[in-house]
Amino acid sequence: MRRSLSAFASTDQASIPLHVVTADSLAQWLDGQPERVRAWVANTGFQGRSGETLCVPDASGGIDMALSGLGSAAAQARNRFALGAARLKLPAGTYHLAGGLDPEAVAEQALGWLLAGYSFERFRHRPAEELSLPALKAPPGLDAKRIEILAAAEWLTRDLINTPASQLGPEELETTVLSLAEEYKAEVSVTYGDDLLVENFPLIHAVGRASDRMPRLLDLRWGDEGPRLTLVGKGVCFDTGGLNIKPGASMGLMKKDMGGAATVLGLAMMIMALGWKVRLRVLIPAVENAISGSAMRPGDVLTARNGKTIEVNNTDAEGRLVLADALALACEEAPDALICMATLTGAARVALGPDLPPFYTDDELLAEALARAARAESDPLWRMPFHAPYESLIEPGIADLDNAPSGGMAGSITAALFLRRFAEGAQRFAHFDIYGWQPTAAPGRPKGGVGQGARALLRALPEILGPDIAPGGRAAS
Repeated sequence: MRRSLSAFASTDQASIPLHVVTADSLAQWLDGQPERVRAWVANTGFQGRSGETLCVPDASGGIDMALSGLGSAAAQARNRFALGAARLKLPAGTYHLAGGLDPEAVAEQALGWLLAGYSFERFRHRPAEELSLPALKAPPGLDAKRIEILAAAEWLTRDLINTPASQLGPEELETTVLSLAEEYKAEVSVTYGDDLLVENFPLIHAVGRASDRMPRLLDLRWGDEGPRLTLVGKGVCFDTGGLNIKPGASMGLMKKDMGGAATVLGLAMMIMALGWKVRLRVLIPAVENAISGSAMRPGDVLTARNGKTIEVNNTDAEGRLVLADALALACEEAPDALICMATLTGAARVALGPDLPPFYTDDELLAEALARAARAESDPLWRMPFHAPYESLIEPGIADLDNAPSGGMAGSITAALFLRRFAEGAQRFAHFDIYGWQPTAAPGRPKGGVGQGARALLRALPEILGPDIAPGGRAAS
């Protein structure tokens, strides 16, 4: 069921015409229709608003055609994936797009249709017929395989984020990585528990040692030609805050604190499924930040893999610690591009809200490529600065670095500056401070876990690493 909902219908199936109209184009569309259609649309009050749908009956009472509205120009700027809303309203059946979409909008709307098929059903028992949704034939000229890969990868990300921590700890995250590796013939190595100290990953060990669920570093490699691309994702499977325990209200969504790991795994799946010519590496420090007698303490000084010392002034700022060891490991190979993704700071959400994650990079070409890609892929991002004058805020005096500067100012920027200290050696570095959660349902995005930034990266990276890495010698489009 889930596989069919994330794929297009067979082209040899009979299908119902689906006309997409805007509030402004409806009148012109109606001019070309027979009187019975014009009368039906007028009598039903359909106006082409965003997400509005209408079925026009034929003489026998079946569906002759369907209409889906995109709304006004202002509504289209505010609401992406409008066709996803139509999928949840139309009767079951197979449809084909019969016109009304600009060519550059077809891919977005087709992806929105597939994404609207997602629901997290693992713990719900419902009859299969309740899951029945309409299907869509791939529009002519669309790279249907690519859109289906994007949808399937996003479903993986959402499933991982939505799964409760009782069912998704470091071990289960490892199982997911191993399954991806088996499917795409990648290699995985894992460093566990006290071996993290032996192999010089002291920060990952310090964060995860208080939990009964063994901390580990997951290291996936795929591909043997092309530039080195390394993805690092925060894999804190649950975050109590440690001894600086979170209040209950703040702890409620902490199953999503591995959203960075979930997102880089989705991106890695896209890259492998599309057959990119890169030497891909995915590093995920998978831990649970728990409370016990062995938990790290406020005031502890830790030494990272690269030798830098860190004063722990808040055990709830643990994500940057586990990422620091992983980034230092990544840089030992001097990757051509190093991407870090993490559900890192509440400050990012205060500044930009849940739908607009910030990214940080010193590379102007990468920043420009990401800005263009975010618009083209309807995957919003906003660049924030590595503001050098704030470097002093992460320097406590007793150690090289402070994991939680006092004062509460510029929290997302200081976290990014902290991570940059461990990314030295990468040719290009970008950090994404994502939220990974859709707080209210929207077209193509039900309430719950959501990927952010992966599609934009998929489009932008060939501009930076060379178009030859992508199939056909071009950036994915």
